[in-house]
Amino acid sequence: MTDAAIQTTSLDPDQQFQLLRRELGVTGFGINLVTLRPSQRLRVHLHERQEEVYLVLEGELTLIVEDEENVLRRGTLARVAPKHRRQLTNPSSERVVVLALGGSGEHESRDARAWTSWDEDGEGRSPQDVPLPEDLPQ
Repeated sequence: MTDAAIQTTSLDPDQQFQLLRRELGVTGFGINLVTLRPSQRLRVHLHERQEEVYLVLEGELTLIVEDEENVLRRGTLARVAPKHRRQLTNPSSERVVVLALGGSGEHESRDARAWTSWDEDGEGRSPQDVPLPEDLPQ
């Protein structure tokens, strides 16, 4: 991977696992696209240190955490803490597509810098100190 300012990839819901972290060169957290065909399920697993967030992009995911079933519809987010067993399942007759994000350690908050425009020089300021710009003209 390069140190390019931007790296892009396209989502491929025809793959069961798309390793987006590798494709994008992400080093701070895990990110994968998971596609489950009807009646398909993944293995039961846990993470020692990593928490995971699942975002359902398509279909209806049944997420089992420690034997408790949770039905997640499109647009729903769920977080599973470390050291809890989980399984992603699709008991439906439709495809399920899920974005899985995982990471460990403390989030480094408030490390952003902001400017009022591209013309502004300097080190920038805290985003809270810079007003949002006007919307683009229609």
